[in-house]
Amino acid sequence: MKILIIGSGGREHALTWRLWKSADVTELIAMPGNPGIEAMATCIPGMADIRGYASFAEQSGIDLTIVGPEAPLVHGIVDEFRTRGLQIIGPTKAAAQLEGSKIFAKKFFQRAGIPTARSVETTSTEDALRCLQEFPLPVVIKADGLAGGKGVIIANTMEDAESAIQKLGKNLVIEEFLEGEEVSFIGLSDGSNFFPFSPSQDHKRIFDGDAGPNTGGMGAYADTRILSAKQSGQVMDKIMLPALAQMNKEGTPFTGFLYAGLMMTAAGPRLLEFNVRLGDPEAQALLHSMEGDLATFLVSPAEVKVQFPSPSVCIVLAAQGYPDAPKTGDVISGIKEAEAAGAVVFQAGTKREDGHLVTHGGRVLGVTASGEDLRTAVDRAYAAAAKISFNGMQFRTDIGAKGLRR
Repeated sequence: MKILIIGSGGREHALTWRLWKSADVTELIAMPGNPGIEAMATCIPGMADIRGYASFAEQSGIDLTIVGPEAPLVHGIVDEFRTRGLQIIGPTKAAAQLEGSKIFAKKFFQRAGIPTARSVETTSTEDALRCLQEFPLPVVIKADGLAGGKGVIIANTMEDAESAIQKLGKNLVIEEFLEGEEVSFIGLSDGSNFFPFSPSQDHKRIFDGDAGPNTGGMGAYADTRILSAKQSGQVMDKIMLPALAQMNKEGTPFTGFLYAGLMMTAAGPRLLEFNVRLGDPEAQALLHSMEGDLATFLVSPAEVKVQFPSPSVCIVLAAQGYPDAPKTGDVISGIKEAEAAGAVVFQAGTKREDGHLVTHGGRVLGVTASGEDLRTAVDRAYAAAAKISFNGMQFRTDIGAKGLRR
C-alpha cells in the first residue's frame, strides 16, 4: 500500500511512525512533512491547492491519502479526491463544517439533540456585547471559523469578555461555562459506525495548573481509566452515534476521524466542540500506545481492530515566546538521548538549517512515552524531555497530573 500523508506537524509525524510499522505499507510520502518524518517517508513540498494534491495522488498511484490538519478538509479536499475515484480518509466539505464553523456546529448539536452548553450565536460586535449580559461569569467566547486551537477565550471578568469579543471578530458563539473535567473522545467513522480510541486529555493552557492563554496544546495523555465503561457508553449513545445519524439524515454522511471535545459534568457528558481530524497532541499519545495495523484499520475499520492497552503521555516542548510570538532558529540538541531513554520524539516546529536541527514554529517537539501504568508513562516522558534543550524551551510539568490523582 502506497500512502500519502498531508501535513507537517507532530500529528503527521506520529501517523507516519505508526504507519511505518504496518506490514501492508510499501511506501510513505509526506507533503510537506518535516525533518523527523524524513527518516521514514519521502518528503515533498506541499501543493498550492487541493487540486494539486489530488493530481499528485492520481499521477503517483497513491492507494490511500490521510489528511492531518483541518484546513484542507474544510476546503473540500475529500470531495476533490472522491470525484477522481481516489481513496482518502476524512469528511466531505459539507460534513467538515462541524469544525469549520462553530455557529454551524452549535445549531447542528441542537438538531441532533446532543447535550451541550447553553449558547447564543452572534454576527455583530454590538449583538455580541448585548448577548453577553445573558450569561454569568466566567463566560466562554468562541470565534466562528478555524483558529488553530486558539479561538476560544474563557473570560473571568466583563472587561475580559468585552476584550475577547473585540479580538475574535463579529461571528461568535457566546457560551455558558461548564464545570467538570475536559476529555477528548476520538475515533474513526465509516459513515454509519464509530470506532472509538482510548479517551485522552489535552492540556490547552500554556502554564501549569491550566493557567495562562490557550495554545494549540501543551501536552496530552491517553488512558482508558479517564472514562468508566458507563461514561464511555453515555458518550457513544448521547453524542457520537446521534451525530452520525443526524449527518446521514441531512445527506452529509461523516467519514474519517471525529474528535469530540467533552466536558464531563455532574449531569453527564456535554459536547463542547467537534473537530474533524485527529487531535494534536492527543494523536501522538494515542498512536504511540496503539496496538494493531493502522493502515488496514483505516481501510476496513469494521473488520480490523486496534487496541490501546497502555497509558501514554506526550509532553510538548514549545519555543520561547509561544503562543504569542514564538522565536525560531534556535539549535535543538538531545533528541537521540531522549529516545535512548525510552521515548519517541515527534517533531512539529522544526527544520534543517546549516546542518543543524532548529526551531521553526511554536510547538517544537512532542516527547512521547508509554508505560504499564500512567505513573510510569509520565516518568519516562519527563526523563526523556530532560535530555533535550534549545534556547528558551518551555513546557508544562503537570501533564497527566489529573490522571495520577484519579
